[in-house]
Amino acid sequence: MKSGFRWLAALGVTLVIAGLVGLVRTGVAPLTAMVLFGRLPLIGGVVSLLHAVQARHSDFFRLAVIVAALDIAAGVVVLRTPEAAAEALTVFAALLFLTGGPFRLVGSMVVRGPQFGVTLPQGVLGPLLRILVPVAWPSSGRYVIGTFLSLSPLFDGLGPIATGYGGRRSVDMVSDRLTGPESTGPGAKPVQPE
Repeated sequence: MKSGFRWLAALGVTLVIAGLVGLVRTGVAPLTAMVLFGRLPLIGGVVSLLHAVQARHSDFFRLAVIVAALDIAAGVVVLRTPEAAAEALTVFAALLFLTGGPFRLVGSMVVRGPQFGVTLPQGVLGPLLRILVPVAWPSSGRYVIGTFLSLSPLFDGLGPIATGYGGRRSVDMVSDRLTGPESTGPGAKPVQPE
């Protein structure tokens, strides 16, 4: 059980490191994200087109071809103009994060779980930072997506670190109580709880 908590903490550390690297390389993150996001609809459009061709005698053939063509076109546009796509995505991301912040705030106050100390400031500061995005748009598209994409794993990694560390400490405390101080030798058997 202790190894499971170690893996959880290791996942959190990996997420935090990825977030920190993304913050250092904020200018590269939007273009990288746009190249990845551009490939997804392009590949999806090609697969949808192949599926539409296989089902060409069905009722939805024309609709499937139109949707596939739109997916392919969207992928090509994003790949050819990643900076403009990043600027457009910045506006949508700002709206998404602006509306997500109050939900995190209310959720952290209602649940008050182990991530309360991380979720509450994220819920308070998130909407305030997201309001600043439209003020500097479209030039903010160069760095905002990278910052958002980097802050998300950074904050998301803090929760598993706290859970992994706290879980490992809890398992240690329980196993110490069950074994007792008098039976700490190599051949000692655990005491069964009453």
